[in-house]
Amino acid sequence: MEFSQITDSLFIGTTPRSDDYEVLRQLGVHLIINMRLERRPHPDRHKSPIPVLWLPTIDSPFFPIPLRLLKKGAIVALETIRQGGKVYVHCAKGIHRGVAMGAAILIALGHPLDEAIQLIVEGRTVADPHIWYIRRRIQLFSKHWNDSGGLKASVT
Repeated sequence: MEFSQITDSLFIGTTPRSDDYEVLRQLGVHLIINMRLERRPHPDRHKSPIPVLWLPTIDSPFFPIPLRLLKKGAIVALETIRQGGKVYVHCAKGIHRGVAMGAAILIALGHPLDEAIQLIVEGRTVADPHIWYIRRRIQLFSKHWNDSGGLKASVT
């Protein structure tokens, strides 16, 4: 597992194996968001496993990440962070899908779009949020999240 810490409460990286969960636990991770369609989460064999939210997507300009999945991930991540937990987001390489979800979480936390992207680029040098089809999803998420009132609109 290879990862980057983006903020105090957000990590973005590659797919954790079963033996990586102990490292995540030591980091204070209370939620793992898996953005991979092609690989189900590896099992956490610990007595109290870290919850995994599996939001299966593919990395393709022909099949954009559904906004409903970005919204769902952001909402669950917000709740985890507000309760003092940390979130680990991953895709295969931590370059596109995990980065899109990470940006959605940062936007949901109140960061402006460009600041969210900059935090990710500075924290994870392999991240590519600027590739057109990922950037468009992040921009669209930001617009929908901000226009709808974000979490307030999701709760009602």
